[in-house]
Amino acid sequence: MAKLKGKDLLSLAELTKENIMGLVRQAEKLKKGRRFITTTIALRPKVLAMLFQKPSTRTRVSFETAMRHLGGHAINLNWNELQLSRGETIEDTARVLSRYVDAIMARVYAHSDIVALAEHATVPVINGLSDLYHPCQILADFLTIMERRKKLEGLKLAYVGDGNNVCNTLLVGCSLVGMDISVAHPEGYGPHGEAVGLAGEFSKLSGSKVELTVDPEAAARDADIVYTDTFVSIGQEAEKEKRLSAFLPKYQVREETFRSAKPDALFMHCLPAHRGEEVAGEVIDGPRSVVWDEAENRLHAQKAVLLSLIG
Repeated sequence: MAKLKGKDLLSLAELTKENIMGLVRQAEKLKKGRRFITTTIALRPKVLAMLFQKPSTRTRVSFETAMRHLGGHAINLNWNELQLSRGETIEDTARVLSRYVDAIMARVYAHSDIVALAEHATVPVINGLSDLYHPCQILADFLTIMERRKKLEGLKLAYVGDGNNVCNTLLVGCSLVGMDISVAHPEGYGPHGEAVGLAGEFSKLSGSKVELTVDPEAAARDADIVYTDTFVSIGQEAEKEKRLSAFLPKYQVREETFRSAKPDALFMHCLPAHRGEEVAGEVIDGPRSVVWDEAENRLHAQKAVLLSLIG
C-alpha cells in the first residue's frame, strides 16, 4: 500500500516523487480490480467528513463513492449548514470533527482555511480544492497519463490558460515527478509565485524543465499533453467579461494549438468545461480528449489517497 510521508494532502509539495508514483500505481491496481470487487472492508468502519464551501460534482461523488467501495462512510457537510456560518472558528471545527471522524476533506475558497484545518485537526486533512491548489485532480491526471503513455518522467505537458489552482498544482507535481511543463498565460494571469518557486526547486532535483510564456504555440511545441481549465473560476463571476477579453481568442485550445505539439498529443481538462471559451468543442469531444478518463480517475486516485492516509 502506498504511504504518504505526512498526515495531510494539501498541495502535492508535501509528497516525494516516490509518494506520487506509489499512489498512481495503487490507483491503477484499484481501477483494475473494480470490476471484480465492488466493495471491500479496507476502511470499515472509517468515516470521512466532507466540508464544502464551493459547489461540487466530481469531488463529492468520487469521494463518497470511494468511501462506500472501501467499506467506509462519508458525511456531506455544507459549510453554511454548520456552526462555521454562525461564527465558530475553523480551528474549533477542526478540533471537534477530529473527535468524531477519521479524516476531513474540504473544498474551500481560501487555501488558508485548509491550512488552518490541517494545523488544528488531529486526523488527516485532504484538500479537495482551494484557490491555490487542487492535488486530488492532478493525481487523477497523472493516473490518466500513465494509462496512455506508461510513464510520467520525460514527458512534456503544456498548460494553456489561467494560472489557477490546477496550473499551480501541475507546476508542483510535474516538477516533482520529472515531467517538463510549459505554461502559457496572458500578462497578469500567471501562476502563483509560491507554486513557481516550488517548481523551480523541485525541477533542480528531478531534471525537469519549467517554462512560463505568453505564447500558446511555444508552450505546445513538442508537447505530449495540452491541458487547459476554465478562464472564470468559482468566485470570479464578476470578472467574467474582463477575463474573457484577456484570454480570447488567443488562449482558447483549438486544433491549431496542436500544430506544434507531438502528433499523438493528448488533450486534458479537469472539468467543468465551457466549450467555445477555453476549449473548442471539436477538441474536447474529439479523439485527442481523455477528459472522461480523468473524471473517472478521480475515484481511483482518491481511493489510493484514502487508503494511504487512513487505511
